[in-house]
Amino acid sequence: MKNATILHQANEFVKKGNYEDFLAHCTPDTKWVFVGERILDGKDKVRDYMKEFYVEPPVFTVETTIEEGNLVTVTGEITLKAPNGIYHHYNYCDIWRFENGKIAELKAFVIEKENLDK
Repeated sequence: MKNATILHQANEFVKKGNYEDFLAHCTPDTKWVFVGERILDGKDKVRDYMKEFYVEPPVFTVETTIEEGNLVTVTGEITLKAPNGIYHHYNYCDIWRFENGKIAELKAFVIEKENLDK
């Protein structure tokens, strides 16, 4: 199975709030880098991040997917609900690195769009 297909199938679990099923697609030492914001080392840190920031399952759309070797680049939009109930809207560019069919690393460039709830 191609890495892009694996990623999109794994992300379907995120859309449904099934974060453990998503994490099953990650290596134990997966590393997520949110450029300019934070670095998550290991599956447990990613799990903690999801519990904190995915108050509700995120709503995201994929605009572009490019696969080259063990890398998959995806661009799109994502909406997250904050604990205070306000929705935040972002554009993203994610670069995913795979090892043996599992997500080993994410480098995410995320830019918040003007708040549409105002």
